[in-house]
Amino acid sequence: MAAAGGSPSIVEYFGGEDGYRCGYCKNETGNLSHGMWAHSMTVQDYQDLIDRGWRRSGKYVYKPIMNQTCCPQYTIRCQALCFQPSKSHKKVLKKMLKYISKGDVSKVMSEEEPMDSHIEDVVACDFAYKSESHVNQSELTPLSVDHTEGVENEDKDTGETKEEVNVQKVESGSLQICADKDTPVPGEPSRSAKIVHAPPKPGKGADLSKPPCRKAKDIRKERKLQKLLQNQKCVSEGSPLQAGDQVFLLQNSKSKANQPKTIEDFVFVSLPDDAPHKLEVRLVPVSFEDPQFKSSFNQSATLFAKYQMAIHKDTPSDCGENEFTRFLCDSPLEAENAPNGPECGYGSFHQQYWLDGKIIAVGVIDILPYCVSSVYLYYDPDYSFLSLGVYSALREIAFTRQLHEKAPDLCFYYMGFYIHSCPKMRYKGQYRPSDLLCPETYVWTPIEQCLPLLEHSKYCRFNQDVKAVDEGRIKELGRVRVLHKRTVMPYSVYKKRRKGPSDEASVQQYASLVGQTCSERMLLFRS
Repeated sequence: MAAAGGSPSIVEYFGGEDGYRCGYCKNETGNLSHGMWAHSMTVQDYQDLIDRGWRRSGKYVYKPIMNQTCCPQYTIRCQALCFQPSKSHKKVLKKMLKYISKGDVSKVMSEEEPMDSHIEDVVACDFAYKSESHVNQSELTPLSVDHTEGVENEDKDTGETKEEVNVQKVESGSLQICADKDTPVPGEPSRSAKIVHAPPKPGKGADLSKPPCRKAKDIRKERKLQKLLQNQKCVSEGSPLQAGDQVFLLQNSKSKANQPKTIEDFVFVSLPDDAPHKLEVRLVPVSFEDPQFKSSFNQSATLFAKYQMAIHKDTPSDCGENEFTRFLCDSPLEAENAPNGPECGYGSFHQQYWLDGKIIAVGVIDILPYCVSSVYLYYDPDYSFLSLGVYSALREIAFTRQLHEKAPDLCFYYMGFYIHSCPKMRYKGQYRPSDLLCPETYVWTPIEQCLPLLEHSKYCRFNQDVKAVDEGRIKELGRVRVLHKRTVMPYSVYKKRRKGPSDEASVQQYASLVGQTCSERMLLFRS
């Protein structure tokens, strides 16, 4: 899709950062990643980046060095259109429904499924601050056309075509950039991986590589129904079914049409007029120009601090308004509206859960061309009994399906990173069907095929086709787009104009990580 807003992504690449403390295994320097500061970013560029294993924390965009970091973090997406809630998911939905409609508080505390927050983003928050850009805003504004004409044909004698080397004529603040028309939708899951059923280890829960268990009663019922349907032919041959069998067949032929209950069946139900509680979910754009965002900011920031101190044991100085703003309100994503997009548009949003007139939870999400990407969740610890982590994830899946009705390409729910080496982070694999991203070829692979491999090694290439390569890899370094001295140019021109030591190794690393498509659309800032 084209970048409707017209402004290109502008990024500042920092390279492979020094090791940081890992929030999972507590290794002091084991968390390794590549990072860049996104001064601005189109939603299409960010979609393409997360489909290559990147993720944002505020304006800092990072990619774990998968074969070196202590706890490899695999991008995970749920196929929202096919999702069916599990038994434990339904318990959470019923618990919320009972609380709102009857005021019932479940005696059983929230289950061990710990979707309380996306813990990895708390870790990311730390190095986002350390790596913040200090470039002056004026250096990021491309010059007007007459300032760039002098370098237009600088590379004429290289034998390259004019198209490849011409420095883009830019009007300040209105540089237009479009994705290729044939930019592919995120790759379909690779079916080549061999399925090996590994038994679960003691204490690690259900074997996710096997289908969910079914009740024996349901299996018997299904068998009887199949048998009766087969025997139904005998009616026309003069041997009618017994009365009891006719009733059974009639009941089950009706129930066959009644599919298992969906999230929507629990969420969008009419409540009694005298319901003791009222829950309202509001979608608010992350913008201080938006009246709803502005009016609820203080309440939201206070809730964030309360959550961080109670759940993550932060000090008050760790979770003040500035930290809240940088981590969850500052977003590089440019808001966009497209004719075939959702009515709310694309960009960054806060999904606020208002209970009886006050905010009890906020899900921070990005709405992108092909997905809803979950960024973070914080909630009021006083309402932990409602399992708000699980509840909000289910609501976000339902929201994805709702957006899909208007935007047909938008059909996935991205849950951040799946970390198999950290057992408490495996809960994301219970939102089925889901896929993990191969860290070498960037194709999606069903999680059932990945889990047996991860049991043997914390770092895995999921694509079992040994000949498969990264189809989006960098092929022409000279075509990487650079913003240098407020002038947009291909790297081939910049390389000749640059004074001082060569930075080709850094640019090559950047391009190989973001891929050819993004490297030709985004502007890489060079001082």
